[in-house]
Amino acid sequence: MNVPKKKQTIIAVIVIVLVTAGIAIARKFMAPAKITYITAPAVRMDLEDSVLATGILKAFKTVAVGAQVNGQLKTLHVALGAKVKKGQLLAEIDPVLPQNTLKDAEAQVENLQAQKRSKQALLKQYELAYQRQGQMHAKDAGSRADLESAQAQLESTRYDISALAAQIKKAIIAVDTARANLGYTRIHAPIDGTVISIDTEEGQTVVSNQTATTILTLATLDTMTVKAKISEADVTRVKAGLPTYFTLLGDSDTRYYGKLRAIEPGPVSGSTTTGSTSSSSSSSSAIYYYGLFEVPNPDTKLKVSMTAQVAIVLNQARQALCIPVSALAERQKGGRATVKVLAGEQVEVRAIQTGISDNVQIQVVNGLREGEKVIIGDSSNLPKSDPNNTPPPPGRR
Repeated sequence: MNVPKKKQTIIAVIVIVLVTAGIAIARKFMAPAKITYITAPAVRMDLEDSVLATGILKAFKTVAVGAQVNGQLKTLHVALGAKVKKGQLLAEIDPVLPQNTLKDAEAQVENLQAQKRSKQALLKQYELAYQRQGQMHAKDAGSRADLESAQAQLESTRYDISALAAQIKKAIIAVDTARANLGYTRIHAPIDGTVISIDTEEGQTVVSNQTATTILTLATLDTMTVKAKISEADVTRVKAGLPTYFTLLGDSDTRYYGKLRAIEPGPVSGSTTTGSTSSSSSSSSAIYYYGLFEVPNPDTKLKVSMTAQVAIVLNQARQALCIPVSALAERQKGGRATVKVLAGEQVEVRAIQTGISDNVQIQVVNGLREGEKVIIGDSSNLPKSDPNNTPPPPGRR
């Protein structure tokens, strides 16, 4: 059957329109979505590389003032928190027993000295008797036995006097000891400081036969020592002389600065426990080392045993050009790295030289200018939504 020419033309036009519309629709729904980039500008900021640790505040110097004699604590002359000077009277122990001991020791010395004088008088008598026996024996008027007896009495008395002299020395030492113990009943401050604890109250009996009983504790609070617990993973990175600072739990805005004085060579705690006898062993606790530094405390705002959030500064840079660490596409040795820079709508791969980092930001030594935008992510990494996995409307499950 022959189709009219006019009808053929209409059919051809319809087919062309349908094909054109199909191509347009295909291009619209099948074309790849435009990628959206997440960027961050290169900005200047203060940056530091530091080791973080938890510390505790201690008094620069602490002395436990104790009693060296037994007795009842008769008087306490200071109160908690009082500031005292070196040599100031702090407390008194009942002195009756030490006083009696001293009197007894002094009486013993006097007794021995009297015995010595008595023996010295006998010694003179025996010396004369020996001389007479010697003269009589020389004239054959006395027996040799009498001479020897007189000589024995003389020598024995001399030895008795020497023994008494030694006993007197020992008794004098006892007197000195008793006098010292009597002095110990008056307890004086060994240092300038503040009374931070009172361990024995008035009326309590002090017994110090085995160990000295602590009456009170003095501390020097004008300077505080910070003991920071540094983990074994970080302790090899720090050394004496590095700048430090810390904040308090109740005042995170105020920084207290110091300089690391020393690192204790022994660990704070550390032990390993072996498991079953087969082959297993595990560490039961972490290893830490104390780092020590001092800070001034003129207004005594810092208190003993406060918790400190410590930072030991390894390196720092003022107003350094920085970008996020997540912007680094590839890191190489020697601080070299590559980043993707968005210039208009074009993405450039740029080689840069990096410096210090705090694990969030990293310093850019060269390769970037301030304000340039580095790519830290893009929409191609986002998960695609599934139209068939839409959540049900509220109230339906």
